[in-house]
Amino acid sequence: MGVADPLKGQVPLGLLVLKAGVGRSADAIEDEAVALVRERIGPIASFKTALVVDRLPKTRSGKILRGTMRRIADGEEYRMPATIDDPAILGEIGEALRRAGYPLK
Repeated sequence: MGVADPLKGQVPLGLLVLKAGVGRSADAIEDEAVALVRERIGPIASFKTALVVDRLPKTRSGKILRGTMRRIADGEEYRMPATIDDPAILGEIGEALRRAGYPLK
């Protein structure tokens, strides 16, 4: 998803959900994801941040709430969607983003 950047307007941020039983460290997987995108697309993609999270917020019909996650990353106000499957996930995403330094000040 795109998150606010003072220089470029928006830059990509990746949220990764790992399959059960993955034995590698989250840091190694995050670094590998960034390297893979930069290798395949190139540095012009400006992809520098990938975060491993336990789960992504979805509606009951299975759609991922990208707009809500972007608002959380940008420090904007957001409404809890009425159709969210598990509201606690937004708190988990917010905590992961805070650990990574979002929202940017």
